[in-house]
Amino acid sequence: MNTKLTLTIEQSIIEKAKKYANEKGRSLSDIIENYLKAITREDHNESIELTPIVESLKGSFKAPKNMDYKKELSKRLTEKYF
Repeated sequence: MNTKLTLTIEQSIIEKAKKYANEKGRSLSDIIENYLKAITREDHNESIELTPIVESLKGSFKAPKNMDYKKELSKRLTEKYF
């Protein structure tokens, strides 16, 4: 059974979301419903079984404590694409 839900969201976000939904050929309601399904899945909190290769790589990289991941990623992507 479908039920109507009212949300309060910034107008600019709504416009961008509607454009995104249109580009994907989906309704905004469908996208939001699927997002809510994904975050409320009962098995959502269960751990994911890693493949042997991924398991062997786990912990192989130690980042410096003061590393700003977002800043580093931005820097690398800028170097790659610009």
